Amino acid sequence: MGSERMEMRKRQMSTTQETPGAAQAQHSTGNRGSNACCFCWCCCCSCSCLTVRNQEEERTRRTSHELQAEGIPNCEESPAPTLEEVNAWAQSFDKLMFTPAGRNAFREFLRTEFSEENMLFWMACEELKQESNKSVIEEKARLIYEDYISILSPKEVSLDSRVREVINRNMLEPSQHTFDDAQLQIYTLMHRDSYPRFMNSAIYKDLLRSLSEKSIEA
Repeated sequence: MGSERMEMRKRQMSTTQETPGAAQAQHSTGNRGSNACCFCWCCCCSCSCLTVRNQEEERTRRTSHELQAEGIPNCEESPAPTLEEVNAWAQSFDKLMFTPAGRNAFREFLRTEFSEENMLFWMACEELKQESNKSVIEEKARLIYEDYISILSPKEVSLDSRVREVINRNMLEPSQHTFDDAQLQIYTLMHRDSYPRFMNSAIYKDLLRSLSEKSIEA
């Protein structure tokens, strides 16, 4: 009788010791299931934690670019161009770029050639030159660099290595003139490459014809 009680007590003690261990193992397994990012039990590169992290980073970058894009107007506010103004655009590139209406028409053309970033970069540089607050200048310079200079940006403009080196030096202490050399290079590129095609484009010719017909009717 005494031996039976001893045997029963041993079995009870054994059961009591196993229960916390099992509960702990079950709790640990539950944690792994609810927090897959913290523990990786595989050796492959397609681990779910990496996938989730990459998706979050991509979503953050995309949201940042979308917010910046929202700050860019579809066009500058300006009165409708006159026939005289539109004729003047054919005289020189400077006259085209001097007026908001001219820049809007040229920008519309650049969009058809998938080179609108050249005009956006030029406009961003012009805006930077108007700033006087140091912190605002630094922030805008950083955004311009990320949007138009960085090789990782989908809106990167075409610049030679010399100008890029100048920009990198200037970014150590940004100012209103950090991108002056780059802005001039892009302005020259638009003048020599895009401007002649714009003058022969349907966008310019249709606008000129429309204003000419209105002038005759008046």
